[in-house]
Amino acid sequence: MDWNFLIKNKNSLCVTTDSRKVTPGCIFVALKGEHFDGNQFVEQAKRDGAEYIICGDNALSELQDLARAWRRELGLPILAITGTNGKTTTKELCAAVLSTKYNLYYTQGNLNNQLGVPLTLLSITRAHEMAIVEMGASHPGDIKELVDIAEPDYGLITNVGHAHLQGFGSFEGVQKTKAELYDYLRQHGGFCFRNTDNPYLEKMANGLKTVAYTTGTMPEGTHLVGNYNSENVQAAICVGKYFGVSEETALAAIRAYVPSNNRSQLMQTERNTIVVDAYNANPTSMQAAIEAFSKEKRNNYCYILGGMRELGEYSHTAHQNIVNMLLERKADIVLLVGDEYKQTTAPYTIFDDVEALCDYLKANPICGAHILLKGSRGNQLEKAIPYL
Repeated sequence: MDWNFLIKNKNSLCVTTDSRKVTPGCIFVALKGEHFDGNQFVEQAKRDGAEYIICGDNALSELQDLARAWRRELGLPILAITGTNGKTTTKELCAAVLSTKYNLYYTQGNLNNQLGVPLTLLSITRAHEMAIVEMGASHPGDIKELVDIAEPDYGLITNVGHAHLQGFGSFEGVQKTKAELYDYLRQHGGFCFRNTDNPYLEKMANGLKTVAYTTGTMPEGTHLVGNYNSENVQAAICVGKYFGVSEETALAAIRAYVPSNNRSQLMQTERNTIVVDAYNANPTSMQAAIEAFSKEKRNNYCYILGGMRELGEYSHTAHQNIVNMLLERKADIVLLVGDEYKQTTAPYTIFDDVEALCDYLKANPICGAHILLKGSRGNQLEKAIPYL
């Protein structure tokens, strides 16, 4: 569809998929899912003053087409960020750095899929000077679909690791899917920001113009927990430098950034110190978190770890590897959540779910411990924080 009638001469668009948030002049997208059907609210959206309504079986596809048209109308530079681990943190750090010089829009929260990316693009206004779009994937072809919508000028893949293997089929499937960002940039004259310490990225970026950075070391004075964040920091510094932000200014912005949304957050309760990383977990990020946590000079270590999801036939090996790491480190306390650990040789207490964990913590309070709380979003380990 030619969307010029809707986007010309507008400084911004108001788009919503929630009928309760329809306001006069907005665009309502009536999406249909397994447990909802926005088409039931079309008449209500009209009464509430929606300027235009996208509905029917192809509503998501039309939303994506509209987002692409708006992106072309704006014509501003876009940096796309993806990767197995660290993409959200890297996006947030790059945004903190670039916002010191530009009126920047960037992906809010975790809106990084086939619905989230178009909604991100449609939130950009003519007042913005550039944008960062985070892209997630769990199946082959996902990144290609997203880059074809966002049409980025620049790309950054943080890393590739063992995640969503049930969807990708193999680690090679992960690499191929993430490389779809590089493929787009290669075909359209764009280029990437790349960690040259990562051999997988070097192979994937063959023939693509590259702005290089290295893993480097973690600068002092940040609110980030874990040395594994050093490559995320260096990526943000590299991006900032390319776009004219000095390293001094970039570091100041990074030091001012405070993690949120249960991602590498450091919390101090009345009884314990907690590193909360309960939004996402896969073998690579779990091993990195345990490694970084165990190197800190603390007493009374406690690991509360949730199961890792969507690993397919690799699940047993991945969870056994985590158990082996814990055994090597001789942690003071280890509490595991999820059936995934029941198939391992773990000599630790294993809970079916977070509710059972909370009941245990209420009856057996932990005091004076340094706690790593990490698991997949589905574990909902953050529910245990009030009992720590």
